[in-house]
Amino acid sequence: MREAIPYPLRVPEAPQMIGALMEGLPEPAWLVDGASLTVSAVNRAALRLLGLKPEHAIGQPPAVLCGSLEDEAFWQGAERDPFARIRSDTVLTHSDGQPRWVSRSISPVHTPDGGRYWLVLLHDQTRRRRAEAERETLLAELRATLESTADGILVVDLAGRVRSFNRRFAKLWGLPGGLLHEPGDAGLWLSLQRVMRDGEQYRLRIEALLDAPLMRSSDVLRLADGRVLEQVSLPQMSRGEPIGRVFSFRDLSEKLAAHQRIEELGRSDALTGAPNRRALADRIVQQMAAVDTGEPPPVFALLHLDLDRFKQINDTLGHSYGDRVLREVVERLRGAVRGNDTLARLGGDEFALLVDGAQVFEAEATARHVQQLLAQPFRFDTLSFTVTASCGIALYPGDGGTPDELMASAERAMHWVKESGRAGFRFHVPRKEVDLLSRMRLDHAMRQALAEGRFRLNFQPQVELGSDRVIGAEALIRWRDPQRGEISPAEFIPLAEESGFVVAIGEWVLREAIAQAAYWLGRGMRMPVAVNVSALQFQQAGFVESVAEALREAALPASLLELELTEGVLLGDAEEGLKRMRALAALGVTLSIDDFGTGYSSLAYLKRFPIQRLKIDRSFVQGLPGDSSDVGIANAIVQMGRALGLQVIAEGVETEAQRDFLAQAGCHEFQGYLYAPALPPEEFERRVRPQRHLVDAAVSGWMGLASNC
Repeated sequence: MREAIPYPLRVPEAPQMIGALMEGLPEPAWLVDGASLTVSAVNRAALRLLGLKPEHAIGQPPAVLCGSLEDEAFWQGAERDPFARIRSDTVLTHSDGQPRWVSRSISPVHTPDGGRYWLVLLHDQTRRRRAEAERETLLAELRATLESTADGILVVDLAGRVRSFNRRFAKLWGLPGGLLHEPGDAGLWLSLQRVMRDGEQYRLRIEALLDAPLMRSSDVLRLADGRVLEQVSLPQMSRGEPIGRVFSFRDLSEKLAAHQRIEELGRSDALTGAPNRRALADRIVQQMAAVDTGEPPPVFALLHLDLDRFKQINDTLGHSYGDRVLREVVERLRGAVRGNDTLARLGGDEFALLVDGAQVFEAEATARHVQQLLAQPFRFDTLSFTVTASCGIALYPGDGGTPDELMASAERAMHWVKESGRAGFRFHVPRKEVDLLSRMRLDHAMRQALAEGRFRLNFQPQVELGSDRVIGAEALIRWRDPQRGEISPAEFIPLAEESGFVVAIGEWVLREAIAQAAYWLGRGMRMPVAVNVSALQFQQAGFVESVAEALREAALPASLLELELTEGVLLGDAEEGLKRMRALAALGVTLSIDDFGTGYSSLAYLKRFPIQRLKIDRSFVQGLPGDSSDVGIANAIVQMGRALGLQVIAEGVETEAQRDFLAQAGCHEFQGYLYAPALPPEEFERRVRPQRHLVDAAVSGWMGLASNC
């Protein structure tokens, strides 16, 4: 049996001392016999580094332990040169096959008895090399991340010297190749100041940020070329201490331009360019605000004009001629507008004039001037015709203390002119001076109808564009009186709103609609329904609780109920309204804005309140696709709804051309006579049930629209 090699190996006295010294070294080492060029001693640190036992190292050629090409060349030369030495980095292979990076030095050792040896000393660099590789990988990933982001990124040290930036940063600031600053360059800021609209102010801002290493900031920067950038700056921290600052830049120019365009569309009429109802309301609020300035109370008049028999122009000559008439009317009415006055198009063929500083005589003079301006014949191509208007006049503060009240007074006066023969003007008369007998009778009959159960609900299908799936039902109130016959909601709902009885009617509609949805659900038809909520009903103290109670009593999931809020709801106490909307949303009820675009819509409200849907009013649908005004408004509402992540539905769709236009515009849903009128519950079920297999669970979050005439 072969005798095992003892450890440590017996060597002559001097080599034995070297081997003993090697065992005391913390670093790996081995001794190579110069005569045989084999390993004669090896310490435990080296054996651990290599993963070998002593018998697998002692007596082996040194190239076996460290076999790089450089080592093989060295040992070949060592046979001829006893003083050969080397110091360099190399790679060893552990017994497990994994590489070990080391710094290796080989030095000659000559003993007194003439022996020649080489001492191989190593320093393990594996952990350091792996850490460097990980850092390189991390830096590469970070660089790739910086380059892939849409924002421009700049990293500086505490002195403002450049440490890193991405290409997007250079592109945003328009830096040419010669100005792509290297790390450590503090002159970058001068380049940025040169393209700023106010470079000196920007310099002071940067200095303030660099003087406060922990400051976080967000600034809007305006460049000399007109672009607007958002600059966000955050401290860069290491081990809890600031080491620099990271800037991110984003181009806001397109976003601001789009926002401004939407705001302009929201405040102006697309066809005529005149201010719309919302802009007029804001102007009235400004006029009324003068009361709080200590100046004499303001006085002004509001004229509400409605073109007489304008529908005949559209029906006879077409909507293109109708649009030309509306634009011409605006041009003529501008002749009656002074510097502080406001002309607005309220929608359709209705206009308003706010006459600053006007009392009775000035308002009457303006109304007569308007009649004279419109009396001149309209001539288009070979056609010549006359357009007249009915004008109602309301005076502030006597006819209303809010924009709603004042505009309602002027509109009522206009309707009185219509009823009296048109083509004239009339001042608003307080309600007590008007013959109210017919309205009193209607009010009494309406209250009796609720008590005796004469109201009923019909449901109009709501259809998904592109698939023709019925995804909801809009609840519409109907009333048939024994003496009067069918009475239009357009006749009794305004009266109910004036008297406050709309709260009781709204409560009945809410419970009936919920009960019908629960009945359908029990029969296996999951059909979301929606109920219109008036501003007065929404403002009732217990409204949220009444909704929750009605859902609980009918055992209807809240997701199958949608509440449509008129834009007037948004003009009340904003904080209280937000609180109630959030409470309703917490129940799981869907909220939507009805007749969007006809009131005082505000992007601020849409962004702030938990609203899921917008409904395009039928007045903007009826002229599609031929009416350029309706086209512009419908496109604007759809795009705005999509930008805000809201579902958009159009009502009053009666033709395939209207439906196709809305589909191409990106509208999500529609309803109207093209698919079906409002149907009794049984007929609605028969119409819808055959295709219910097309409706999946995704529909459950979206409701039909609410009671709307």
